[in-house]
Amino acid sequence: MRSGGQLLVECLVALGAAKAFGVPGESYLAVLDALHDTAGRLDFVLCRNEGGAAFMAAAWGKLTGQPGLCMVTRGPGATNAAIGVHTAMQDSAPMILFVGQVGTDMKGREAFQELDYRAVFGGMAKWAVEIDHADRIPEILARAWTTATTGRPGPVVIALPEDMLTSPTDAAPLAGPARVAEPAPTPDAVAEARAMLSDAARPLILIGGCNWTAEGQQALRAFAEASDIPVIAAFRYQDRFDNFSPVYAGEAGVGMPPHVKALIRDADVILAINVRFGEMTTDGYTLLDVPVPAQRLIHVHASDREIGKIYQPVLGIQAGPNAFARALSPVRGDWSDWRRDARKAWEDGFDLPPQPSPVDMGMVTAHLRDVLPPDAILTNGAGNFTVWPNKFYKFGPEARLLAPQSGAMGYGLPAAIAAKVAHPGRTVVCFAGDGDFQMTCQELATSVQAGAQPIVLVLNNGIYGTIRAHQERHYPARVSGTTMVNPDFVILAQAYGYHAERVATTQDFPAAFARALASTTGALLDLDISPEALTPRQTLSQMRDAALAAREKV
Repeated sequence: MRSGGQLLVECLVALGAAKAFGVPGESYLAVLDALHDTAGRLDFVLCRNEGGAAFMAAAWGKLTGQPGLCMVTRGPGATNAAIGVHTAMQDSAPMILFVGQVGTDMKGREAFQELDYRAVFGGMAKWAVEIDHADRIPEILARAWTTATTGRPGPVVIALPEDMLTSPTDAAPLAGPARVAEPAPTPDAVAEARAMLSDAARPLILIGGCNWTAEGQQALRAFAEASDIPVIAAFRYQDRFDNFSPVYAGEAGVGMPPHVKALIRDADVILAINVRFGEMTTDGYTLLDVPVPAQRLIHVHASDREIGKIYQPVLGIQAGPNAFARALSPVRGDWSDWRRDARKAWEDGFDLPPQPSPVDMGMVTAHLRDVLPPDAILTNGAGNFTVWPNKFYKFGPEARLLAPQSGAMGYGLPAAIAAKVAHPGRTVVCFAGDGDFQMTCQELATSVQAGAQPIVLVLNNGIYGTIRAHQERHYPARVSGTTMVNPDFVILAQAYGYHAERVATTQDFPAAFARALASTTGALLDLDISPEALTPRQTLSQMRDAALAAREKV
């Protein structure tokens, strides 16, 4: 006999879980007690806020392909953690959120911190369930693990009533996870896709999703290069294809470059692999007509629910990205100029004017491209500052980007901590705006306690930049609610035991970053960024002046 809490932890160990991120709560003390006996096998990473813990779990799932685990208490703990569930869903990243629940004898009375988790998370997660009997723990955990990792990966929420966790059970723990083969395309479907591409004049490959293997990525690259077809990545998935390949042509995301818009709009055949066709990737659903695009669309996805959800394809193929890539063989066509022009436009985009700022992020990012190791992991949250890691860094086959498709502020630092927990020996660099950083900056304490300290670059311009940009475009010269008074980030980071410096000029950055790389305690560099340098090619004043001039014409 064992308690429900012990059985749950033993099942997680059998499934292959190594880390769980969370904030303790009295509602799942039995689980915490069981984790006391699994040190070194399944460790609890103590976080400072449930939102930060959930971000770490979502990032773990995106980085590793295995469900990121988050454990929080009922009510406020669960609602704080909801931001990570939403992020994991939009990222198609596997995650399991365990939430303490009131005892089964109190349900339905609005007891202390009670929530109806199926109602709260039912539309946000792939599956929301409550375990009412300890004997069912192995069954539900096995289903949750499979649900989170197959089809379109995503988050599962499991509520754990307190009395269920303390109940004795003689149910046997799981022996291991189910082995589910990735769905493969039929030979006829592959032949039809190849025929459509062969008949094209302007073919395009669009990729996304986090569940690629190195073998699948290499197979797709070999196909694209042998076929000379340009490849673009969905919003914040540019790390899934080698940017140094001559066929890579850019990212379809926020601030989409004109040449990427033209590629999508002008393509006559689009092979979309592992893509859910989000708003950012389609420029607000304007680049392809809904529901039947003018472009001939081949949509490949492991989940049948994604095929035809928004756009009706000429050919839908239910297959995993890796199995599909392995099944492809090269095609030939007269489109070499199309591919060459696409690549040149992407490369030309790295030519930037000097930035009107004490620290020029164009030059900073160029320096990072030169000095970071090939397997560096970059992370970011949300804000105009994300243009630098998202548009001006080149991701090789070993590099990774952890960035939220949900546009969640505060994701970057927890994601960087999760990355250092997963890969202590790799260089992890978090890009954070000053507003973005303050959403989860308390997780610096988590990083120190876990021995997982990244390098944090705080792009400090004293404003909520994205909102100020929209404000100046739509309500010029009427600033409201977008100016911040910040703390001294250097002193703050030093209080957490980090090496920290204020970088006042571009020329100071290389030496400061070298010291950050050498630090064994993590590092934070507070970069002096002018509010004028909101976008790489348009200043804040230019936005305002253009909006005022447009108003005068009306």
